[in-house]
Amino acid sequence: MSAGVKTEFTFTGYGKNYVKLLQVRKEGKIHYIKEIEVNSQLTLNNTKDYLQGDNSDIIATDSQKNTVYVLAKQHGVKTIEKFALLLCDHFLNKYRHVTRANVYIEEAPWKRIEIGGQEHSHSFILNRDITRFCEVEHKRDSRPMVSAGIKDLKIMKTTQSAFVKFVNDEFRTLPDAEDRVFCTIVQSREGVKKITLETFAGEPREGVYSPSVQNTLYLTEQNVLTKIPQIEEIEMVLPNVHYFDVDFKRFPKIDFKRNQIQVLQPVDKPSGNIKAAIKRSVKSRL
Repeated sequence: MSAGVKTEFTFTGYGKNYVKLLQVRKEGKIHYIKEIEVNSQLTLNNTKDYLQGDNSDIIATDSQKNTVYVLAKQHGVKTIEKFALLLCDHFLNKYRHVTRANVYIEEAPWKRIEIGGQEHSHSFILNRDITRFCEVEHKRDSRPMVSAGIKDLKIMKTTQSAFVKFVNDEFRTLPDAEDRVFCTIVQSREGVKKITLETFAGEPREGVYSPSVQNTLYLTEQNVLTKIPQIEEIEMVLPNVHYFDVDFKRFPKIDFKRNQIQVLQPVDKPSGNIKAAIKRSVKSRL
């Protein structure tokens, strides 16, 4: 039997995804909830499970799932960042053959129902305008790396946005847009929501002009680093969520001339993805 081509592993890891839990904490008549979804991934100090089919070092994905529930019961979920760190510490301390633990958590955006302007003590509504997430990667004998942010913040403005003078070659069919609907979904560091909205929308009455998603993204990141000195580096993802004009020329028997209403066709999923990361230069830290 041929030995085959020589290879080596560049990465191994396995884990459990989409472990959901709801924590309910009661302080008298006031109840507090936190719903999270956890993904865990472990890397071992050997690859005998891959090479020889030897499973003796594998912490089963079901065991990883149960660990999430047990630690949540024992310690509670105070914040998703602290809970992710707790899980990573557990896997590294309990299993000496684990060399890397990675935990990604999303928190469901529940908020209290308001009745007559007063927050309810034990009733909640899911507020889908924003999702908090965190990721912790902890390698043995090194400091854990923690990142956290927000996503699914969908924002739109109906004017003062353009996209013109881009490459005009034989593959282009998209026309210049001097005034278009600008819609995107924000994924970025937590704590920058207010700055993002201000940069995107501008002053309430007049707004602010955007020549491209790229420019708005960069200006937002610049404003964040200017206003929040604790942040050293920021990465943002702004997908293009398109709303296309409906071709009403297809209805020649209908008179639309006196109708100023704009009707657009939404696209279900983003068709473009704009991404950039910037960090403080060395000179700016001096």
